[in-house]
Amino acid sequence: MPGPSKALGLPKGEPTGIPGLDEVTAGGLPAGHLYLVEGTPGAGKTTLGLQFLLQGRALGQKGLYVTLSETSEELAQGALSHGWDLEHVEIFDLVSDEGLSAEAEQSILQPSDFELGETIRGVMALVERVRPQRVVFDSLSELRLLSQNPLRYRRQILALKRFFLTHHCTVLMLDDKSAATGDMHLHSIAHGVIQLEQNTGTYGPDKRRLRVVKLRGVGFREGEHDFSLDRGGLRVYTRLVASEHGRTHASEPVSSGNPDLDRLLGGGLTPGSNLLFAGPAGVGKTTTAVSCARASMQRGGKAGFFLFDEGIKTLLTRSRALGLDLEDSIAAGQLFLHAIDPAEISAGQFSHRVRDAVERQGVTTVVIDTLNAYLVAMPGSNFLMLQMHELLTYLNLQGVTTILVLSQHGIAGDAPNDVDLSYLSDSMLQFRYFEARGQLLKAVSVVKSRTSAHATTIHQFRLGEGGLEIGEALTDFEGVMAGLPRYRGRTVLLGDADDA
Repeated sequence: MPGPSKALGLPKGEPTGIPGLDEVTAGGLPAGHLYLVEGTPGAGKTTLGLQFLLQGRALGQKGLYVTLSETSEELAQGALSHGWDLEHVEIFDLVSDEGLSAEAEQSILQPSDFELGETIRGVMALVERVRPQRVVFDSLSELRLLSQNPLRYRRQILALKRFFLTHHCTVLMLDDKSAATGDMHLHSIAHGVIQLEQNTGTYGPDKRRLRVVKLRGVGFREGEHDFSLDRGGLRVYTRLVASEHGRTHASEPVSSGNPDLDRLLGGGLTPGSNLLFAGPAGVGKTTTAVSCARASMQRGGKAGFFLFDEGIKTLLTRSRALGLDLEDSIAAGQLFLHAIDPAEISAGQFSHRVRDAVERQGVTTVVIDTLNAYLVAMPGSNFLMLQMHELLTYLNLQGVTTILVLSQHGIAGDAPNDVDLSYLSDSMLQFRYFEARGQLLKAVSVVKSRTSAHATTIHQFRLGEGGLEIGEALTDFEGVMAGLPRYRGRTVLLGDADDA
């Protein structure tokens, strides 16, 4: 069935040059139309406009940048900071040294330039001469001031739109949102509207988001999309829609690497499901996750660790001490370790990294350690829990086994949690400390499993050079639900034989 552009006879979308934006706009911006790009100063409008023109240059199209607020030298310096040159990109600079002459009466622009009509005619004359396919007009705030009233402003914009249309130009008009209220005149005139938002109220670098408000005749991706502005320009991280990424995958349980843990889980780990490891600090959650990932790699799979709390070197050293050496798996290209700084990354960027690991690196087991750092350290992101739900659904549809590590407060783990993702998990292992015979020991139990009939018993476990060791069921366990588990039975505990 033909897409909307073909059905309506609209021009095919052309690439914008901004990674990710073409995915949002379903293939790019249809040529020969006027588009509004709006955002506060510093949001990235000028950089987006330059990337748009440079992409046109790469396609053999002529580009024109009309600047009413910056000089051509400032534009060139900004481009150079990204490693770009503006060769073969025509720049029409309305700010010139001539405005500093005595005849200008100490004004920046010539008196005639204050007339909107003169400015518009100057732009039209240059378009007639250069014949560009792509034009960036920066910015509309100056035109708004010269117009003096909304009616004249709208008429001049309409005149420009018709002029560019007859010359087959694709135009980006940049607006710094300096109007007291939203400029709905431009929204109704423009063929498409792209908004750039900059959140400065968070720790670390500013978090930026992009939204396509309208794009006539195109089934674009609605909603907010995170984007970054670094050396090299803008990069858009398209909002993840899990239902678009399903694929056929096996559903038979596979071993976790420990037969006793497999029995507790009702057969092992199920591909296309996620497992939550919850418990206090130091109880063994991360090591258990390493053991499960290592078993997957021994079967020929690949694993990806996304570490928010622990450093890569610390993880490797601790795993080696327990006989779970990971260096060989890294060298063989089976294990990918990612140290994530939550202050430097947005939720969209993180989802993009996980997708890249699954789709490009072929990862079949994903470990996120810990959820606390991910969810608590990104307060500036809206609907973070919904984004995590979408990511987990995506991983399930891809047939990935996902292990989520959640750290609970206190030694006993009885304090309220920062976050609660238990309702999102398919299975949940609860790790606890407990007291017995004057010792602080560890226990594990399967709280729930949506994929298999799991054991309901509580078992002692310990970590040693052989990895994870699980003991017999502790039938005389008390106080688990109260958050202070205590064992008063006489069942042989792990380590009793060592003491004998």
